[in-house]
Formats: sequence, C-alpha cells, structure tokens
Amino acid sequence: MTVDPRSFRKALGCFATGVTVVTTVNPDDNTPIGVTVSAFSSLSLEPPLVLFCLGNKTSSLDSFKRSGRFVINILAESQRDLSIRFASRVEDKWAGIVAEGGLGGVPVLGGCIANLECSLVNTVDGGDHVIFIGQVENIHYQEGGAPLLYFRGAYMDCGAGV
Repeated sequence: MTVDPRSFRKALGCFATGVTVVTTVNPDDNTPIGVTVSAFSSLSLEPPLVLFCLGNKTSSLDSFKRSGRFVINILAESQRDLSIRFASRVEDKWAGIVAEGGLGGVPVLGGCIANLECSLVNTVDGGDHVIFIGQVENIHYQEGGAPLLYFRGAYMDCGAGV
C-alpha cells in the first residue's frame, strides 16, 4: 500500500499543534532570521532537549545549521500576525518587530507564552526535512495565556479557561 502525499498531509493536519517562530542569526553578518514552525517537540528533560524540523528547501536552512544557536518562540494566541509574517516570503520580515538579543545575539521575540534559548546539539536528515536538536540553556515563560494553535490548515482559538 502506498500513501499519497495529499492524504498524508490531510491526516497529519488532524493533529492540532502549537505554533512557533524559530529564530537564529546569519553567522556571516549577524542579521536576524526567523521562520514559522509547527514541527516542534520536547525531546528530553535530562538534559533539556527540544527538536524542530525545517524543509530541505528552506532558504535559511544553511544559516540555521551554521549558527549553532536558535530560539524557539512559542506564540501566544494574539500573535497570529507573527506566524503569518514569518511563514511568508516578505522581503523584510523583521520590519517593526521588537526583539531582545538572547544568548549569542539570537533574537528573542516579545509577547510569546514561552521562549527557549538553545544551542545546536545535532542535525539529522529526515526525508525532505532536517531535524534540529538543541539543548535548552535559558527559558522565559508566562503564567497563563493561550497558545496559538493550528489545526486542519487553519488557526484555531484555544477557548476560555486557559
């Protein structure tokens, strides 16, 4: 039995995910880089490891590999515009964006429900994606707040009670 890509994508869309913007800096000129990523997961508590995946055709893939650092910015429900911006091919994604310099100068986005500052531990080829594994070295998080969720190709509201 073969699995066609369209059906596979629809089935995976049934898994609701949080939305992140993963940031780094270009190691050649220290310019900020950011991409919207929903393929993110915790990996280990001891040591604290996380992973995210980028497509092999992502224009910033090489910078993420060479930088050695990244920040997982877990978006709040109110940050849908950031998700859309960093998922687009807009020329200057950083215009008007306020970010603090984290470890190694990697941008940490404000207003997120959590930020995980990481050092790159390893990359692993995974089909048409690269899996980035990072050790969490610094964290920031809010008490409360609703996450930005993505489900079946659309953003979803988390609902009251969060």
